[in-house]
Amino acid sequence: MILVFALVLALVLAILATAHWYVWRRLVRDTTAPGTGWRRAGTAVFIAGPLLAVGGLAGEQAGLPHALARIVAWPGYLWLALFLYLFLGAVAGEVVRPLLSLWLARRPEPVPAAPATPAREATPAGAAPPVENTSEPVPNKISRRTFVSRVAGGAAAAIAVGTVGAGTYSTLNGPTVKRITVPLAKLPRSAHGLRIAVVSDVHLGPVLGSGFCRRVVDTINATQPDLIAVVGDLIDGDVEDLAGSVEPLRGLRSRLGTYFVTGNHEYISGVEPWVAKVRELGMQPLRNTRIELPGFDLAGVDDVSGERDGGGGADFAAALGDRDRTRATVLLAHQPVAIHEAVEHGVDLQLSGHTHGGQLWPGNYIAELANPTNAGLERYGDTQLYVSRGAGAWGPPVRVGAPSDITVVELASRQA
Repeated sequence: MILVFALVLALVLAILATAHWYVWRRLVRDTTAPGTGWRRAGTAVFIAGPLLAVGGLAGEQAGLPHALARIVAWPGYLWLALFLYLFLGAVAGEVVRPLLSLWLARRPEPVPAAPATPAREATPAGAAPPVENTSEPVPNKISRRTFVSRVAGGAAAAIAVGTVGAGTYSTLNGPTVKRITVPLAKLPRSAHGLRIAVVSDVHLGPVLGSGFCRRVVDTINATQPDLIAVVGDLIDGDVEDLAGSVEPLRGLRSRLGTYFVTGNHEYISGVEPWVAKVRELGMQPLRNTRIELPGFDLAGVDDVSGERDGGGGADFAAALGDRDRTRATVLLAHQPVAIHEAVEHGVDLQLSGHTHGGQLWPGNYIAELANPTNAGLERYGDTQLYVSRGAGAWGPPVRVGAPSDITVVELASRQA
């Protein structure tokens, strides 16, 4: 097993190193002259970027103090997002470069105007005629290949920086509120219009801290929900390091309370300490159990990753096995893949997160392959599944093509 892991790791590192060399070649080597300050600066960026990214990803798992991990994480994670779009831009440039070269080759060369011939002075008899100086200064001129490389590389860099900048601003500005109405056949008239604020994947950690957490809390409270459902991946890090970052969660307000289920990152960061912490913050963990609320049952299961991480994982039978099936049931489960068990147990609505909607385009295509639903509301038999894109971001604090959200799910009774 260790040998397999080492081989996979070596393969991944080799692919990343090759990709970095390729982008460096297109954006730095092909656009600058050897020995110039521009080439040295560009090369330094392509060396420091991946090193900081490794430091950001390893971070506290490698024993870095939390304060140092925060310093390394910001540039390291941003480099990951920037490099993704630099790479895509360089690949797109392979199409642009020959087209631009062909266009330049077909352009007629400008014909320089003939210089005016000054009037010659009379030459004295017997004297040799003056020798004309026909040499002209040759301006500094770059090759067509270098010009094309600079145009393609400059466009790729500008688009990448603009994309990451806009995606970072959007993420740090906080999630927007999305509202949907979900009719449930078994929901009584008395529960018609009940509003559940669904928040997932906040990922408080070395990048997103207490200020971001406060924006999330304020956004949730502004919707005045009846119930708040936190469906996993709240944090990235140890309780001791992030105690201040999660403190604003104490201010969550709703009529029926705040309920929490674990995500895979809670297991990575230490599930038991975090369950105790969220309980201390005023949330009620639903760990393979359910409670009866006015008009419906609310159930929650631990994340399925707990099975391999030694923490137990999801137990659908414990949460749903002996319930009254005439009552509507809403299930909180971090990963959308739980939908298959939810269908078997007759759940009416499952609320999930985990996918981030792909977070960084074209990651949405990968997320769609790995999950039954990437984002939004879909029906599986008699069970409906809603997947939130999440409120925060994992790794780079950047979202492109997958805006963050807090969703207010309004339950509707067909008897109303």
